[in-house]
Amino acid sequence: MAARDDGAGLGAARVLDGDEVQGVLSGAFYQPAQADAGDAPAKARDEKAKPTHYKVICISMYTKDLGRLDELVEELKGRGITKANRSALIRVALEQLDLDKVPRGL
Repeated sequence: MAARDDGAGLGAARVLDGDEVQGVLSGAFYQPAQADAGDAPAKARDEKAKPTHYKVICISMYTKDLGRLDELVEELKGRGITKANRSALIRVALEQLDLDKVPRGL
């Protein structure tokens, strides 16, 4: 596109001062938001301590093993243990693990 030299774009240039625009961008968009005194949810969220009794992790498992894990969870739920889930079942298995019975070729 050819640049306009008829003065049509000068109105926007007069309204948007370059220094002011840069100040707004650097102050509002490129810095973390500051919680106002009246902004209780943001303030409470910042002050809320993160839990230290657990961590969310990601592990790789074979689909066959995941299928077996899910079958076991469904079996437990069918037996009335409604809070059964993958994580809980793995924790129970860890508690019962006997390292002397783990095969060498793990």
